[in-house]
Amino acid sequence: MCLSTAYKNEISEANAVMGNVMTVECEDGKVILTDLMGRTMTVEGTLKKASLTDGFVIISAE
Repeated sequence: MCLSTAYKNEISEANAVMGNVMTVECEDGKVILTDLMGRTMTVEGTLKKASLTDGFVIISAE
């Protein structure tokens, strides 16, 4: 199972928004993240890059 950590703008601990992300959806300028426990988080922005093998998602956000 590949789980990822989601970050705003760049990979750094200070920019981490959610860990154990299992799904990523994009709708109307928002990125919707769902973690392993079924919790969701919505982040204003767009998907910049996702690497499932390296375990990260980067969201371009203001």
